[in-house]
Amino acid sequence: MATSLLNQGKELPNLSPLFFKKFTKFLNLIREMLSQTPYMQPESSNMSVKSILESLLPKDGMLNPNCNMEEAWLLTLDFCLCCAALASASDDRGTTMSWVPMKLSEEAAMAIKELSGSILGEPWENGSMEMDFGAIDKGERLMVALMPRIMPILKGSIKETSIDTNEDMVEAACARAPKEYAIVAAHQLRWWVKQVNQPHLGKLCAWVIPCALTALDHWSPEVKGQAMISFMHLSINMSATEFGSYGDVVLDASYRNIAAADEIWQYAVEMSVLLLTCIECRNPRSYWYERILGDMLGHLERQPNCKERRIPWLQQIEPIFNAMGLVLLAHLKRVMTLFFDWMHADDDRSVLLVLERIYTIMKLIWVRNTPYLERLVDELTVTYREASLRKERFAIREHVLKIMFLLQRCKGLEFESAWSKHKDDPNLVSLTSSLSTVN
Repeated sequence: MATSLLNQGKELPNLSPLFFKKFTKFLNLIREMLSQTPYMQPESSNMSVKSILESLLPKDGMLNPNCNMEEAWLLTLDFCLCCAALASASDDRGTTMSWVPMKLSEEAAMAIKELSGSILGEPWENGSMEMDFGAIDKGERLMVALMPRIMPILKGSIKETSIDTNEDMVEAACARAPKEYAIVAAHQLRWWVKQVNQPHLGKLCAWVIPCALTALDHWSPEVKGQAMISFMHLSINMSATEFGSYGDVVLDASYRNIAAADEIWQYAVEMSVLLLTCIECRNPRSYWYERILGDMLGHLERQPNCKERRIPWLQQIEPIFNAMGLVLLAHLKRVMTLFFDWMHADDDRSVLLVLERIYTIMKLIWVRNTPYLERLVDELTVTYREASLRKERFAIREHVLKIMFLLQRCKGLEFESAWSKHKDDPNLVSLTSSLSTVN
């Protein structure tokens, strides 16, 4: 499969003599370190991840200056796939790759970077894509050169264990190939994609996006999670124009994955926010804003007391609020119902985040529309009183006061009317004093 993929397009960039020398050095180092690394195969697994990686390492002497260029690139591809999987472990320690020592992970990443710097900087063409490697950072050349070859391989590995539309059993998918192949491929995908930045990543989206979508549709939360991280990187390093016709497809996949498992909910939210604000930019009337925000709120409403879901959402949602502006009015009842509840959550972090998001919403829409003004003032005063028993009491009270000041300036008599029933409360003396000073 890989051989046929290497024949796609036109010639790959030439490899320098220094490349072959470095390859042999790093191959021997990675093989030795990997062989000495302890690995205990999980009881639930019928495939050794370590064996998968070792099978990708070329045998001694296979790559040398006498090889033809196509064969040299084929061996390089396999070695890089092994190194990408090992390198992915450095920033993802709680997954299938967590057995990889940090030193081995760092050496694998260094191997690819060093080999990348040995690629000659010359113009290169792959089908319809033209690249001037002299204009690409040396550390990215190898990633860019192999991206059109590696992505279809990874996509195939992931697809082998995907659930077909006619199947409803994970076991049926795993019978075709062990799930470990898909998990390793997803880690390779995430690491490889994150090594390429703008402006080059946009030119490679025709290979990257189909592979990432395949991973996002996989049944395994670990595979999905790696795909989500990949899409985050794409959204940061690509423009709406570069997404092009993939835009709606990607947003639809993002929407369908909001109902993610708890362990990847944070990734699902961050991916959705970044993709939506990148592809739709500041087009708040796009139906994707309605669908994605609405679905997020639906999941939060079903589990309002789940801290593991509300905190990531509160941390990530602000860009969507800012992009929607006054259009948020359509969701205001649902949002504020959750916020009024979370203002009294057990954990201080939730309370602080809610107050920050309330301030944002006020700046965007409350100046013009205040259907919850009295309720908000009531809840803020309760939050201010409750803060006396909290560790973050000073930060919470500071946020409450900030919101009160804004309401006071914007709503004048309406605010005074709502506040009048609280200003004589002996537990709110400092708050009353601060608000009186503004007057």
